[in-house]
Amino acid sequence: MGQKDGFLQYNRELPQSRPPQERIKDFKEIYDEFPEKKTNEQAARCMDCGVPFCHNGCPLGNVIPEFNDAVYREQWEEAIQILSSTNNFPEFTGRICPAPCEASCVLGINKPPVAIEHIEKTIVEKAYELGYITPHVPKSRTGKKVAVIGSGPAGLAAAAQLNKAGHWVTVYERENRIGGLLRYGIPDFKLEKWVIDRRLEIMKAEGIKFEVNANVGITIPAEEINENYDAVVICAGSTLPRDLPIPGRELDGVHFAMDFLTQQNKEVAGDELCDKKISAKDKDVLVIGGGDTGSDCIGTSHRQGARSVTQIELLSKPFPNRTENDPWPLWPMTLRTSSSHEEGGQRQWAILTKEFIGNSQGQLEKARLIDIEWSIDNNGKQGFKEVPGSEREVPCQLALLAIGFLAPENKLLTAFGINTDPRGNADTKDYQTNVGHIFAAGDARRGQSLVVWAISEGREAAIAVDKYLMGESRLPSKDDSFLNVMSY
Repeated sequence: MGQKDGFLQYNRELPQSRPPQERIKDFKEIYDEFPEKKTNEQAARCMDCGVPFCHNGCPLGNVIPEFNDAVYREQWEEAIQILSSTNNFPEFTGRICPAPCEASCVLGINKPPVAIEHIEKTIVEKAYELGYITPHVPKSRTGKKVAVIGSGPAGLAAAAQLNKAGHWVTVYERENRIGGLLRYGIPDFKLEKWVIDRRLEIMKAEGIKFEVNANVGITIPAEEINENYDAVVICAGSTLPRDLPIPGRELDGVHFAMDFLTQQNKEVAGDELCDKKISAKDKDVLVIGGGDTGSDCIGTSHRQGARSVTQIELLSKPFPNRTENDPWPLWPMTLRTSSSHEEGGQRQWAILTKEFIGNSQGQLEKARLIDIEWSIDNNGKQGFKEVPGSEREVPCQLALLAIGFLAPENKLLTAFGINTDPRGNADTKDYQTNVGHIFAAGDARRGQSLVVWAISEGREAAIAVDKYLMGESRLPSKDDSFLNVMSY
């Protein structure tokens, strides 16, 4: 390593964000420029810990100490080679990953962890700037054809790796633009869509084909895909939202969070909306669900001009620090404050939504809430009870359900005859389904998860497909991350 005492010399420092009242006027990314020298200092904090737990924390197996060292030495080409050996899209993960690698950073035991996510973003942006990221067309082709269904992070990763192996790859997307969750589920203030388009141009130049407005199983028969391709990878995501079946659910003003976010992303892109716009303007907004999707709804509501925004969560308020139940290097179940929370609104915990209340025209006007108390019984089972006397009504003209996703939409799996597990996900063994030439990856296989897990799933599924088609695969596995660097 370069500066062995960097973790003692420098404190953790990240780019500043634009003032909240300024940034809610647009949908641009919120962070200011960060001096390159400061990024070098942040990389110098990596402490050559001997056993880098960050590898285990990262679902991709990123070789983090090595690219940190390259950044400290200002060797940007070396840094992007190391990073790209395990991660196809560091420009995505460097912006929207919750950074489980940082949660398991050894320095994080008693100091703020290394700013790995920021360093990752800096590496890839510097690499684009210096011309180090260019199309790499395979030297030879196998003649095998693979269809990837779904163009989210899992589908794009699978496509990139299979193309690298020399197969002809076509990606099918039911929407009118490529990107899946990246395009439609994540607001532009977290991920501007030119970032996706820039990478897509690289992938197209490498020989990958993209088909939009292509709803496989609906507008394109599954039989047609089976006839034209040697293998199929289903990466359609877990898109069936969890509902809240309580009185008043049918009222105008109660919507799934993803419908709200997707509409706004399409509007920012200049697309014409097919349905009536779900708008937060001049409304009291209730966001039900305390995760990232709920946070995105808060930031979007602020930008649309909401009168008030309240986010409620069924679970109790997390602790500000780790406890004995989530010690390092486990993922910390601590209180997190996103950039959207910084922009305003209220957050409340341990609250159950009892009813939506509307007027005579069927418009949502209020929500009935009640406080709850959580407890654990003698068998270790967690449950809650309502707090007597805490029931109340709050003004609410827009309620957004951000309470997770259940499974892939089943029509696609049914069309191909894919067996599902008890949760409704594609049932696989080593990514292969019961239909031999069909594989699955990402949320469609493992359930709702992180973008970084989706990329990892796509990469690993590509290995399974390559082995199926060729008998063996030379594609790198995350279990060989150090070897990946050496063979880049």
